[in-house]
Amino acid sequence: MDNDMAIFDDDTRPDWTDLPAAVGFLTRLPVPVDGDRATSRGAAGAWAWPLAGALVGALGAAAAALMLWLGCPVGVAALVLVATQIAVTGALHEDGLADSLDGLWGGHDTARRLEIMSDSRIGAYGVIGLVLSLLLRWQIWVLLIGTGTLWPAAIAVGAISRAPMTVVMAGLRNAKRGGVSHHVGRPKGPTAALACAVAAIVALLLGWAAPVAAAMVVAVTFVWARIAQARIGGQTGDILGATQQWAEITVLLVLSARV
Repeated sequence: MDNDMAIFDDDTRPDWTDLPAAVGFLTRLPVPVDGDRATSRGAAGAWAWPLAGALVGALGAAAAALMLWLGCPVGVAALVLVATQIAVTGALHEDGLADSLDGLWGGHDTARRLEIMSDSRIGAYGVIGLVLSLLLRWQIWVLLIGTGTLWPAAIAVGAISRAPMTVVMAGLRNAKRGGVSHHVGRPKGPTAALACAVAAIVALLLGWAAPVAAAMVVAVTFVWARIAQARIGGQTGDILGATQQWAEITVLLVLSARV
């Protein structure tokens, strides 16, 4: 066996240029990215998505810490944390959650569901889902910030919640031609496995909660993937965005259970 891991071939071997590409893809941060290299790598660079998520979490924690340093209430700090993460990602995942809820439950067949998901307008399911998810995330962060676990929780949640997207991409075919997911391509098994391994390492910041959170995220991701498969026959960019949101909420719920 040479210095490279044998489970990776030339198309899946990780490359450090994947990290800025992941940040550029999943956030609005102005990072320099080799566009040609990122395009040629495609989904092979998805292993770095958890690292991009950890960065998003760290930025949210920094914003919350600043609010606390300025003397703001915990509730304000938690709100700024959530708002910062949304601003950094351009509401990429929240948009996916809203569109998925509208489409999967608003259409009577696959074609209509995909049509609704592609519509820029938001419906009742999307509005209700967003409001509830944002309130839940804010409330849990209020609790977590009060326990002094702001930094490890924010970084770990950001990383863990991005790994399931790679698994769903690898496991489900594209439900439609075109769109972000189809453009990026589908990662191979080793790439998705490496993304999960990276997330697992970062998850060690959670201590006792890491294995519990991982198990719960696996269960929730499996259920969500089954729903997507049953209703639209695969995954789309919106389904992946919603996957991140479900995983994030799941980890936060696990952490809140012991507060």
